[in-house]
Amino acid sequence: MNLPNLLTMARILLVPIFVVVYIVPGPSTYLIASALFSLAAFTDWLDGYLARRLNQTTRFGAFLDPVADKLIVVTALVLLIGHHSSIWLTLPGIIIVGREIVISALREWMAEMNRRGVVAVTWLGRVKTTFQMIAMVVLLANPPIMDRPWVIIGYTLLYVAAIMTLWSMVIYLKAAWPTLRSGFDNSDARE
Repeated sequence: MNLPNLLTMARILLVPIFVVVYIVPGPSTYLIASALFSLAAFTDWLDGYLARRLNQTTRFGAFLDPVADKLIVVTALVLLIGHHSSIWLTLPGIIIVGREIVISALREWMAEMNRRGVVAVTWLGRVKTTFQMIAMVVLLANPPIMDRPWVIIGYTLLYVAAIMTLWSMVIYLKAAWPTLRSGFDNSDARE
């Protein structure tokens, strides 16, 4: 257990606290929830930076980091979709969550085929994540009132992230297609 892995574990432990803060009404609920989400996003960057900088990358960290990321992002999206009760937030939310599921499964498949590097994170994935995180911080910080400028900005950024999400998924699937096709041709397919 090293510092980057401890930060990742802390991010996971932050999820239920974040949920309670967001759903329990209070005078600063939105700002505190947004701050907690921002802290989680920062620790995501920090644990990766420290793991590389201190040469403390581990298999456990490589497994746990994406799990922690998906937990906080999907949790925030579910809370926002429920709170906003809007098809306009639900659509990009479904795209983002659906892509996360597809790419997680793809990465697992590629790892099983000893081709993990084919679906490594790209610059587009990093830019998408940045837009997504900023959008969610903005949306979490504001009540779901559509005539507020910050809410409109949050929605816009989330749509940009959703478009980039689809674009990056296509790139990953194209890169992995030869390996996927060879798996389809394999006669010992699993259910």
